[in-house]
Amino acid sequence: MFSPDDILFEDNHLLIVNKHCGDLVQPDPSGASALEDQIKAYIKARDAKPGEVFLGVVHRIDRPVSGAVLFAKTSKALVRLNEMIRQGSIRKVYWALTENRPAEESGELRHYILRDGRTNRSKAFDAPRPEAKEARLKYRMAGAGTHYTLVEVELLTGRHHQIRAQLSKIGCPIRGDLKYGARRSLPGGGISLHSRSVAFEHPVRREPVEVTAPVPAGDKLWACFENVQPCAC
Repeated sequence: MFSPDDILFEDNHLLIVNKHCGDLVQPDPSGASALEDQIKAYIKARDAKPGEVFLGVVHRIDRPVSGAVLFAKTSKALVRLNEMIRQGSIRKVYWALTENRPAEESGELRHYILRDGRTNRSKAFDAPRPEAKEARLKYRMAGAGTHYTLVEVELLTGRHHQIRAQLSKIGCPIRGDLKYGARRSLPGGGISLHSRSVAFEHPVRREPVEVTAPVPAGDKLWACFENVQPCAC
């Protein structure tokens, strides 16, 4: 559930929050409470707004994923941010804890993603396929323990379950991600994929904005990697 402590950045046009694993960004057919509605209710009460609160979702992250999510508080900001997303001018960096190490310490992955709506799963292929969409990301190995590796990912495209599918394709499933080949689940159903930072030019002020989201609290493995402390992780 959303808490005011989750706000990482806010001004008249933008709001960036640190989403918890398990939270929905937008309402879906399950009927579960979504972050979008929770934030609207919070702003309405905090600012004593008499009418509806405008809040536009600029980008979404999967329900089991944590980290920075960007919202627009004005229609002007939403239109401009949507165009920036289309142009690829919003830099999105993720952290993933993987069960195996990539063969190369850094590089760029290019696959073709085909989504299966029936299973809500995406598959990555090396060569083009009918209806498959090109998926590209850059990665680097940012830390390594005995059992898990910290992989930093910069998204270059935004496809369904892209990071999860592409890392699984190269033999590096994300911790807790049973859907994409992990050995075991995590308590609460989350996975160790975290939207670590977003960076872009403010859509109205034209000033640089860069926000970093702390890793999930209470997870000793995440804390180990974030603090760069020696451990048998």
